[in-house]
Amino acid sequence: MSEPTSSPADAIRRVAFIGLGVMGYPMAGHLAKAGLDVAVYNRTHAKAEQWVAEHGGRAARTPREAAQGAELVLACVGNDDDLRSVTLGDDGAFAGMASGALFADHTTASAGVARELGQVAGERGVTFIDAPVSGGQAGAQNGKLTIMCGSDDEPAFERAAAVLKHYAVAVTRLGPVGAGQLTKMVNQICIAGLVQGLSEAIYFGERAGLDMERVLGVIGKGAAASWQMDNRGKTMIENKYDFGFAVDWMRKDLGFCLEEAKRNGAPLPVTALVDQFYADVQGLGGSRFDTSSLIWRLRKLREGK
Repeated sequence: MSEPTSSPADAIRRVAFIGLGVMGYPMAGHLAKAGLDVAVYNRTHAKAEQWVAEHGGRAARTPREAAQGAELVLACVGNDDDLRSVTLGDDGAFAGMASGALFADHTTASAGVARELGQVAGERGVTFIDAPVSGGQAGAQNGKLTIMCGSDDEPAFERAAAVLKHYAVAVTRLGPVGAGQLTKMVNQICIAGLVQGLSEAIYFGERAGLDMERVLGVIGKGAAASWQMDNRGKTMIENKYDFGFAVDWMRKDLGFCLEEAKRNGAPLPVTALVDQFYADVQGLGGSRFDTSSLIWRLRKLREGK
């Protein structure tokens, strides 16, 4: 719907970042490199101290402490419950935020929790933006994320987006609060089908005796081309999955998709099936494997394991 157009007069200088995992750690680092005043909070305080040793800024003991004085608070945590734990209550970020401050959440969470926290934040005079990301760990490290946002306040979104662009190639408002999470669900539905299709195609080609690296080199120049093929095809052929976006995380995300589909009446038969295939991968011991490990499942089934 809209891209940021903030002016220097609106520039945010004081920010807080909550959650220094594989995504949040480098994202916060980009803000420090951009010269912003950054306070960080992490559940394991030693991680926050490590970040400060590398980037400067301030390590806070609670989300509330991190948020105090910040014009924009950013979060990237695990799930709905984690998000509630760092925003609500006496030690939560909302308790430390001044009226007029902004809160942007990068967690892939439910649209329901986005709406819930948007209402609570609004009652405190804080603008809430759901801002899930796509691009994975490499995108966070390289500052090449795509950020899909939901916000009821377009000017507030534009102010926040001027900060988010320090680690993103695209920051787009798709609608009101919750729209960012719904868009991320669309993203994950697309990926689930693509990876399963690519897995079946590579395995089919292998069983047919084809040189699959050469095959992907050819079909990757045509209508079958995709990010997954370009970035995961070779490692899938090599049976390597010790990197990337974990199966556990994908199942969490697909759970949000399937739950929302029940609410809005959209049939998701392929997504539901691929979710079960990922459950198989978990059962085979691949919980922390990259999502491209769906082909590993096919190979295991062939082996009878």
